[in-house]
Amino acid sequence: MEILAIIPVRGGSKGIPGKNIKELAGKPLVAYSIDAAHNSKYVTRTVVSTESPEIKKIVFALGAEVVDRPLELAQDETKTAPVLLHIVECLEQKEGYKPDIVVLLQATCPLRNAKELDEAFDLFFANEKNGCDSVFAGRVLGTTHAKWRKNPDTDKYECLYDYRNRPRRQDTDRHFPLIRETGATYIIKTDVMKKVKDFIGIQPEVYFGGTCVDIDTVDDFEKAAKLIEQRRQQDKGC
Repeated sequence: MEILAIIPVRGGSKGIPGKNIKELAGKPLVAYSIDAAHNSKYVTRTVVSTESPEIKKIVFALGAEVVDRPLELAQDETKTAPVLLHIVECLEQKEGYKPDIVVLLQATCPLRNAKELDEAFDLFFANEKNGCDSVFAGRVLGTTHAKWRKNPDTDKYECLYDYRNRPRRQDTDRHFPLIRETGATYIIKTDVMKKVKDFIGIQPEVYFGGTCVDIDTVDDFEKAAKLIEQRRQQDKGC
């Protein structure tokens, strides 16, 4: 079985210039996702998508392949799914390579390691016979009981439950939990990805393990660095 790990790494970053190759706890940020793929017992090939010559040079030094990304797929408004599809189509056209499964690893989630990645794969394969076609890393935020949100378009508050038929607190287990994608890991069958043109399929499972910091700010870098150092000290203690 061929399992392709894809790491999209764009050169442009408005919030933190050069974010994807900025040093984090002694290594470029992108190195953590490359290491997770290389150390996975499931991933058979790792490819980085980038339009940046500087990133390309660093990625080669880290032992990963690069598929050159067209500039039209490297804009601020570019979504991730077309980037994944471009790589799959490019490898198929140039090499006849057709992976069975694609896993998206976002470079901004450095705390996701090979152990957590393989746990997500274990979940995928354990549920495949039940129709599972994809897995994404998620985090439970709570239930819909007594939850509200402010709509950014209307600037008005909206209720996420029927507050005219307010349930008792002891009945909250009957309400659906709210789950947020962490962005760390997305596993999907390649044929399903081509069909839905996305990296979450029709019948996904959610992997709730691991620790995730999705780096977007300087504070996120500092938080991630502390957690990585803590993990290193724990590993030494073992």
